[in-house]
Amino acid sequence: MYKNNDFHDLMKNRRSIRAYDENVKITHEEMLEMINEATSAPSSVNMQPWRFVVADSGEAKAKLRPLVRFNTTQNDTSSAMIILFGDKNAFENGEKIYSTAVAKGLMPEEVKNKQLPALSAMFKDATESELERISLIDGGLVAMQFMLVARAYGYDTNPIGGFERDEVAKAFDMDTKRYTPIMILSIGKAKDAGYPSYRLDAQDITSFK
Repeated sequence: MYKNNDFHDLMKNRRSIRAYDENVKITHEEMLEMINEATSAPSSVNMQPWRFVVADSGEAKAKLRPLVRFNTTQNDTSSAMIILFGDKNAFENGEKIYSTAVAKGLMPEEVKNKQLPALSAMFKDATESELERISLIDGGLVAMQFMLVARAYGYDTNPIGGFERDEVAKAFDMDTKRYTPIMILSIGKAKDAGYPSYRLDAQDITSFK
């Protein structure tokens, strides 16, 4: 359940935490609640290509440790390391997603009947690099949303890009042709408050045409 509904605080005071309280363990039930909240994030034509592998056992963390480069503190102290993958075959769930939307009254059936055939042709013709690009974009959206949800639940996170991608996929039995490793999110209760960082001003990075 949410402990904090102050969006400004969640966004502005989020910190990338590296050392966690090792005594705090997140239950699988609560982890699934947070993932369910996070996956309200948008995705390309709602295909939701994100896939989560939660490494929270000693065995899984030991397997992951040599693959996370200089991020071993997060691995050793966090409640879990969430390995986020993008599914290049996400359209396999298209019928289920759209049919369920129709059944729940979220989408008119005529819209489903018009869109699915067109999307089927689009995904069939898409190159592997295009499918990977989609999963990377959508994965970034759900990752950021998960980090904010985690803060609302009273936890802290750290997005990790420094890891051995091919080896991680193989180590956790993910088909390397189908699943693209996007990032790892460590999660737990921060041992310290972390530190803020400087952001460039909007006028330094924005142009109006």
